[in-house]
Amino acid sequence: MTAPPPIHLRPAAELAQRVLLPGDPHRAMAVAQAVLEGPRMFNHTRGLWGYTGTARDGEPLSVQATGMGGPSAAIVVEELIDLGATTLIRIGTCGALGAGAQLGELVVAREVLCADGTSAALGAPERLTPDPGLTGDLERAGARPAVAVSTDVFYELRAGIEERWLAAGAQVVEMEAATLLAIATRRMAKAAVVLAVSDLLEGGKRVRLDAEGMEAAGVRLGEAAWLALSAGGGYLETSETVSRS
Repeated sequence: MTAPPPIHLRPAAELAQRVLLPGDPHRAMAVAQAVLEGPRMFNHTRGLWGYTGTARDGEPLSVQATGMGGPSAAIVVEELIDLGATTLIRIGTCGALGAGAQLGELVVAREVLCADGTSAALGAPERLTPDPGLTGDLERAGARPAVAVSTDVFYELRAGIEERWLAAGAQVVEMEAATLLAIATRRMAKAAVVLAVSDLLEGGKRVRLDAEGMEAAGVRLGEAAWLALSAGGGYLETSETVSRS
């Protein structure tokens, strides 16, 4: 029996089994141009740009934007897995909750706290763990390990919420990781999360990375994720790791 076509994505090219997942469609294009040879547009409907091409290890790789927040990411991830994706890495941005983080540095989630509605609706527990192999390869590619928390709200108004997240062990906050991990766990796909620190949130203030720094960090995310996916081919041993700052 033929599987039904996806409802939201409109594939115009083949999908690779390995997929990088930025939230921002412009980051998807920048990463595709940086890490793929001959990228072809995989999807453009709903402004969710996606691309498939050949990575430096000679194997196909796709880069697909998820949009902002868990609900959009859930649709994209479900349909990608339906289309054959088996390994997915979120390459997004995050806000640092405590002291010691640097704007633009890369962090890899060793654990994700579920403080969002989408992962709760999907039946996720309070904490989710990414694929340990991919996570270790992302660390070796230059990302600092951290605990992330996923939330639904970018402009947070709840008094004391960041302090509660810190008390629970979270170091950075973002919006899609818990959704990705909840679906990947249920669908038996491999998934991991690497993030660039775009905002420093300590003390109730926001210090944000500038546009040039954001663009550069997005490309470093793609490079780190590709290196992690290609670790089996020895690329982590033969390639320079991505700078942490």
